[in-house]
Amino acid sequence: MSAERKYPANPHLEDKFNWVEFIPFALLHVALIGIWWTGFTATSIALCVGLYVARVFAITAGYHRYFSHRGYKTSRAFQFVLAFVGSAALQRGPLWWAAKHREHHRDSDMPADSHSPRQYGFFDAHVGWVYREARSHADLDLIKDFSKYPEIRWIERHQFLPALIVAGLCFAVGGWAGLVSGFVLSTVLVYHATFTINSLNHVIGKQRYLTGDDSRNNWFLALLTMGEGWHNNHHYYPAAARNGFFWWEIDTTYYLLLGLEKVGLVWDLRQPPKTILANEKAPTQKIIDKCAVYIAEGFSPDRISRNIRARWEGSHILDDLRAHARDKWDSAEAYLAEIELPELPSVEQLKARAYAKFKVRHEGLDRAIERAHEMLRSSVSHRLIEQARSEPKSA
Repeated sequence: MSAERKYPANPHLEDKFNWVEFIPFALLHVALIGIWWTGFTATSIALCVGLYVARVFAITAGYHRYFSHRGYKTSRAFQFVLAFVGSAALQRGPLWWAAKHREHHRDSDMPADSHSPRQYGFFDAHVGWVYREARSHADLDLIKDFSKYPEIRWIERHQFLPALIVAGLCFAVGGWAGLVSGFVLSTVLVYHATFTINSLNHVIGKQRYLTGDDSRNNWFLALLTMGEGWHNNHHYYPAAARNGFFWWEIDTTYYLLLGLEKVGLVWDLRQPPKTILANEKAPTQKIIDKCAVYIAEGFSPDRISRNIRARWEGSHILDDLRAHARDKWDSAEAYLAEIELPELPSVEQLKARAYAKFKVRHEGLDRAIERAHEMLRSSVSHRLIEQARSEPKSA
């Protein structure tokens, strides 16, 4: 991607890669070479597994389902614990993380989505977006419900401290092996496991629900991330405390939340309504429009309008269009509405693209296809009228 490209949400900033900030992330990966000398010990393996599970849970149950979506309730003390352990995963503070995630749901797979594979490619969706100056900025106004807590703001300001404390404890308990194969390896594994939800989970898998984006359900990623892989479910109903909506959809994070509910640490776990499970919820107009925009993007209105003019050249249609366009814009629109636009994609062509892009069949998708056809016709007509109006009268 060109360094001069502007990110829609921050058009005043260049969307260039910050290599300086990327260096610590890269060095963590390089540090894994140290395992060649430290090896693995029973203690370091236990630390690696324990820290992987604890920090993935803190990201999925804490940063994601609690801070981002308020899928359940808990005490201030336990929300601090979730924030502390989540911050130890070195994925920045809970306020930044949750604000970016709320942005993601607002703009999922549209140009303003910071980590959309559709818009920015696999690498940027996986990790690169964090180091893009324009896209790494978070709108903290979206997270005022949690920024009111001073202890959460403290974690945000000291977001590296929990990881340094955990790393120090790993060294104290397990020596160099505890630090490298216990802390560093588990950190890298947590990175790439959770990052797959932004990248692979918008590329590979199945769609049960029409969400207007590329979110998918992937059982393997669900196992890897303790339930986050049921991503299409989540995008359809983000407020739930569970991502695996059905008994066969393994969601380890939700099972652990149920256990914490039994001992009183969390409560009021929100469930998906029966209408959601039955796929009976009518898609919103926003979802219809998002689908329509994506379907229509496969066809160029500029190219279509050029081809139409080429086919009309020498016919009375262009003369009639010029006359209407010079008279009144509405007159020209009414004229084009009554005639066939020969190069305009048919509904069947749009349907073929829609079915290829959205792996779900729903009456809402049929409405989106019709909307895409309307959008294309309107866009092409606009270009034809503009050009007709700009031509000299002798044309």
